Amino acid sequence: MENWNYFNYFTEIEEHFWKRRGAHLLVSPLDWAIMETWQKAGVPLEAALQGIDRAFESYQRSRRGAGKGLKSLAYCTNAVLEVAEERQEAAAGAQTQTQAAAREPFSRDELRAYLQRNAELLKKASQRCEAAKPNLAPLLQHISQSVTLSAAILDAPGTLPLEDLERQLGILDDKIYAALLTHAEENLLLKIRREVDSQLSAYRRKMKADQLALVERQYSQKRLLDEFQLPRLSLYYFS
Repeated sequence: MENWNYFNYFTEIEEHFWKRRGAHLLVSPLDWAIMETWQKAGVPLEAALQGIDRAFESYQRSRRGAGKGLKSLAYCTNAVLEVAEERQEAAAGAQTQTQAAAREPFSRDELRAYLQRNAELLKKASQRCEAAKPNLAPLLQHISQSVTLSAAILDAPGTLPLEDLERQLGILDDKIYAALLTHAEENLLLKIRREVDSQLSAYRRKMKADQLALVERQYSQKRLLDEFQLPRLSLYYFS
């Protein structure tokens, strides 16, 4: 990752969208899923904010936008991806000349507390699953232990290898999602599928198939984590 202040990625997009919307609305699970697809696609924060501005300007010029505000980030998806592509093309061929790693962007103690908190949340979720889902419980316990072990990287001398830590946590995030998909009740999965279909119905024609697939996956992941009271481990959620 080029810029580790992206730990504020979701918060800054959320606040920017509120300001453009002119109302402090709760961000829906669909909006979170969309932000996560941008993050996973490597969309820079600045491109996301610029794309939101472009989407609002386009919407307000349209007949539908008269006196109204956008209700969802789904409308901004194409504009955000367009800005990201434009920035990538503009940067093509440009040489990155600096890699000055000055001081670390945040304290190791704060990171250690973040990892410890998430390991504890996983452990508690494992204990809750012991009776109802005995096959899921040991998987969550094992991931909890892996999170605890990953904190050892914080004791390494020299520059903190944040990218390696993020890779480890990303793998564990994927393991959690795979475990939940395997062990969640079919009724719950059907309920989540109906939710995302309903919320995306108005935007399906505006989004490409690969974008829709990513949003559906991220939405399902967030909803499953909420149902099982589990955290996201990625450093993007560290604050």
